Amino acid sequence: MLYHGWRDEVKELLTLISKPHFKSLLRTHDSVAKRDFEPALPPLPDDAMEEDEESVKIVSLVKTKEPLGATIKKDKSTGAIVVARIMRGGSADKSGLIHEGDELKEVNGVSLEHRKPKEILPLLACSEGAVKFKIIPGSTKEEMTSCVTKVFVRALFDYDPTEDPTVPCKDAAVAFKRGDVLQIVGTDDDTWWQARRLGDGSGRAGLVPSKQLHERRVALQRPRALFKLQNIKPPGDSFSGLRRSFRLGRKSSRARKPAQLRRWSSETHGAVCPRTYIEVVPYHKEPKDRQRLIVLVGPSGVGVNELKRRLVISEPDRYGVSVPYTTRKKRRQESEGLDYHFVSVQAFEELILNHRFVEYGQYRGNYYGSNLDSVQRVMAEGKVCLLDVHPSKIKHVYTSEFKPYVVFVKPPMIEELRLTRRRAKFVCDEDGMQVRMFSEEDFEEMLDQAEMLDSQYGHLFDKVIVNGDVAATFRELKADVEKLDEPEVQWVPAAWMRSAPTKAWRSCSSLTGWI
Repeated sequence: MLYHGWRDEVKELLTLISKPHFKSLLRTHDSVAKRDFEPALPPLPDDAMEEDEESVKIVSLVKTKEPLGATIKKDKSTGAIVVARIMRGGSADKSGLIHEGDELKEVNGVSLEHRKPKEILPLLACSEGAVKFKIIPGSTKEEMTSCVTKVFVRALFDYDPTEDPTVPCKDAAVAFKRGDVLQIVGTDDDTWWQARRLGDGSGRAGLVPSKQLHERRVALQRPRALFKLQNIKPPGDSFSGLRRSFRLGRKSSRARKPAQLRRWSSETHGAVCPRTYIEVVPYHKEPKDRQRLIVLVGPSGVGVNELKRRLVISEPDRYGVSVPYTTRKKRRQESEGLDYHFVSVQAFEELILNHRFVEYGQYRGNYYGSNLDSVQRVMAEGKVCLLDVHPSKIKHVYTSEFKPYVVFVKPPMIEELRLTRRRAKFVCDEDGMQVRMFSEEDFEEMLDQAEMLDSQYGHLFDKVIVNGDVAATFRELKADVEKLDEPEVQWVPAAWMRSAPTKAWRSCSSLTGWI
């Protein structure tokens, strides 16, 4: 009822609060404040009172579309169904009412005696609204402390739980791809860790193979690359990782160098280290920060030089290459500081002693090398420096100073290699006098070298690009490199950002059910 003496503002307010949608909002507010939205829990069963009140508890959890977030197993000695693991972020974890080691006696009034874990899942599926558990708390649970970590890692291998016959419970596992960033939230178990994959929008953790488990698997399944490496003899000439020309020359930008320059250092033939995870931390590029160093690696003939050349030509003010050093005499058409830095043997060897080379070697009695000073000159100009070295030499620039972004250029399958390179030619001597087509042996060697590089140095690669069609590969590479200038977070090795070693991840039971 409105009164004539009321002001217009009061009348308008009364009209607003009398509307149905506003009344619904007020009722919702009152319900949330009183927590009336929670389902009414059923009364405690009479038979529970007969047992010791401290030995049995009744837990009722609201059922949602997601699993409750716990794994169960059958105790071999007693035959009891016990909670093997609580998944971080799941309903059971958030409730704080169910713990690892608790014995499940009943689910929704149905006894679990003499039942198998897989027989319990249908009982949960039939539940509506809430799931009621009758539990005997684990005797040692209060003394147990859970190892909760906030470690982020980059996965260095693909994992698909549907193809893993050893995973305790496929529904509880997390699939991921090489390069995905995972947050490790639990390492209590030395076989299966708990982790969340960044970007999937779910706060619930799942199971991933632990570092120890994956290393054991790799050790049991010795890669073919290891056997190939063991059968290759180190080169006889005095090279130290030199495998291709150090210059981005005008005549041979598409060319591959002689066989001697394609031989790998004996450093390549070490033991293959299993790729697991590498700890990473978020990095936000500030406007004052220098551009990250771009390191391109790949087997000889795959097209690294061509991709590097195209990047420089596309934006010469943005991209630059480090000018190599050599002790060779300058030729008439060459320019100091443009083609090479020409130095004496004594000066070159002094630089070697002072550890100023990323990579160096000898060819026909002359030294050639990529110098750190040359890399820093390009970066000091505000350009993106493109560096092409053997992966074994990346360690010289794998620091917070350079923050290298390592791109592995990989050849396509041999059928596509034959198709895309069938008319390609490469220079097979330094003077560019001899030119020949790719042979079938060249293709096989390229694929073998790619497999060896990936097996040994895959943990250093931030990006893997398959170079089939060079034009498409160039566009993909350029787009990927340009993302490094965007404000989005980048994940870099934790070792770059701190000197202190990370606390070792602590790593207990095999799981059989997921609820």
